[in-house]
Amino acid sequence: MFLDVKELAVRKLRIRKKYAPGSIDFHSAEIKQIKSLEVTATAELLESQIRIEGSLETKIELVCARCLEPVVEDVSRTFDLFYAPLPKEAKPKEDRLKDDDTEIGFYQGEGLFLADVIKEQVLLALPLKVICQSDCRGLCPNCGANLNHEECRCETHATDPRMAPLARLKQDWFKKQ
Repeated sequence: MFLDVKELAVRKLRIRKKYAPGSIDFHSAEIKQIKSLEVTATAELLESQIRIEGSLETKIELVCARCLEPVVEDVSRTFDLFYAPLPKEAKPKEDRLKDDDTEIGFYQGEGLFLADVIKEQVLLALPLKVICQSDCRGLCPNCGANLNHEECRCETHATDPRMAPLARLKQDWFKKQ
């Protein structure tokens, strides 16, 4: 759905939309939408800025950061966003952001796509690292076994050869005691 500035100048737009799983591309193989994404919002033009206010709800399947097992997260978020037209004299240069610039997004052309706004809000609602359970043991760094389901068969006291000088130093210290 495209939010056209000319249409919003005439009237406020009420939005009730469902996005089927897979219809929004999150640009990551680790993020999979498993329930339809329901959006309820209003869009209006206020002093040449597009204001989008509403809420969204869905379920996302992510990958555990420790054991790589799938984890289902409920995503529910309310938002109140402002988008201003990108200034025509805007050049790609390094500049400091003002406090006001951090509270507003920018769009080019005649408007913006609602799917882009919704995708951004879903990504912001997700945790940075997902853990399947608080006591997840993860994967064995040597053999890759999932330690939640099985014990690994690796040598338990395998030492790193780079640590041998420190081990000798420790042994010498204990001998002097």
